[in-house]
Amino acid sequence: MEQDNLPATLSAAQRQRLAFIEFRIWFYGDVARKHVLERFEVATAAGTRDLMLYKQLAPQNASYEQKHYRYMQTFQPLFQHDPEKVLAALTTGTAAADAGTSSETISHAAPKRLNQPDLNTLATVTRAIHSGQVLALTYLSMKKGPSPRVIVPHSLVDSGLRWHVRAFDRTKGHFRDLVLTRMEDVHAFADCSPPTQQELIGADTHWNRMLALTLIPHPSRPHPEAIAKDFGMQDGKLKVSLRSAVAGYVMRQWQVDCSPDASMRGHEIRLRLAAPSELNDAGSAALSPGFLVPRKVG
Repeated sequence: MEQDNLPATLSAAQRQRLAFIEFRIWFYGDVARKHVLERFEVATAAGTRDLMLYKQLAPQNASYEQKHYRYMQTFQPLFQHDPEKVLAALTTGTAAADAGTSSETISHAAPKRLNQPDLNTLATVTRAIHSGQVLALTYLSMKKGPSPRVIVPHSLVDSGLRWHVRAFDRTKGHFRDLVLTRMEDVHAFADCSPPTQQELIGADTHWNRMLALTLIPHPSRPHPEAIAKDFGMQDGKLKVSLRSAVAGYVMRQWQVDCSPDASMRGHEIRLRLAAPSELNDAGSAALSPGFLVPRKVG
């Protein structure tokens, strides 16, 4: 994160705290003194000064209500926020709002995602998740093109290739995943009924159901012991627990052969799902490599 248009007299520590304050306002919708104190372990007076300073530097970004600084529609970020760090903070709790001060690292290479979500869209979604809001938007479907949607979001989903929003889709009448980068004109839908219990995370069966899956070296590979070592298998097996809603994404990312007869071939195919039928009722099963969706009887 890089600072921009801020007084040169600010210390690096102050910039870091101001960046955190902005992060909370933008992506959660509010920030209070306790958030600053818990994150940085500063004195109460210092936390209060930081909040007042941020309000002074960006008066259009937050309003002060009931001891909280709350997001305003006129919000314009003071800092440059990196999407990968923001998503890491939102989903793992790491300190993505750090101001990007340099530190010693080991030489490394990591592939960048080809598609990053728009931060304004992401922030609108995460504020809705945090406060239980309903969203209206236009969604660009691969099959039908743009169409209006009304959703109740409850979680972010990383498929390994792109970020999704897990939500109850009022337009479709069930829980589903929507790709963040395909969402346009996302805004809080105030003129509608509030979320019902059937639209909240507790009613999302596939999200709450956990699958216990067993992965084994693919039978076509000549040296299964190398694969077992690579994945830290015990007795030639790797047991994983995955949400029904995301199991298919994981099988696809890991390129696990989920066909009934282990018929997939290729240098990239190293793992096999020991019992593909365990995916039969998974919400994302169709995404699994080689998986055959059971035919409905009747």
